[in-house]
Amino acid sequence: MLVAQAPGEKEDAEGEMFIGPSGKVLDELLKSAGVARSEIYMTNLVKCFLPGYRKPKHDEIKTCSRYLEREIEIVNPEIIAPLGFFATRHILGKYAVAIPAKSEFGRLYGNLMLVGEKKILPLRHPAALLYKEDVRAEMTVNYRKLKALLAHCKWYPVCPMKHYFEMGRLDRKWVDLYCKGDWRSCIRYQMEERGQAHPDWMLPDGSIEERLGNCGGGY
Repeated sequence: MLVAQAPGEKEDAEGEMFIGPSGKVLDELLKSAGVARSEIYMTNLVKCFLPGYRKPKHDEIKTCSRYLEREIEIVNPEIIAPLGFFATRHILGKYAVAIPAKSEFGRLYGNLMLVGEKKILPLRHPAALLYKEDVRAEMTVNYRKLKALLAHCKWYPVCPMKHYFEMGRLDRKWVDLYCKGDWRSCIRYQMEERGQAHPDWMLPDGSIEERLGNCGGGY
């Protein structure tokens, strides 16, 4: 599920998502990621056009968010990708995730989070590229993570992480965030692709967990 801020003037008039200028940018980003619109449910935090494309007010978010809550309940997405500051702040607040100061907010984009059964992937809104061309490379990389999230790592069936997880020795977060999440960011995956040797007890973030090497029955 993609959660944008609010419909643009054209979207509001025609009742469709992303059919204006930012929609063209979104299509480019999805095409680069190899993801079809049909694979994604798209909605907005605020349901009506905000005159002059202004920022949403607190009472507008409060009024409209109940509709978003119902959408999430009905669709029950495994992955929620809020787009931009206001949608991301709302979704993180909903799932009681700590919200950084606005000056540090940008570091959230492209970082997958696990909250219960939900995976949250904050992304910059496509409209950002209409005003800041210098974020194109970053956004392209981050939007490609949507494709990775639709499939598990190809190495997972033979990965020691799967073995340790099934033994109850590895926290589920590692599997959900990497093996069945953003596996392109997994250091193990990257080393496998390069044919580089690495210990079985190296975690997806590259850190070494010695206790896994002494758990018996390891790889």
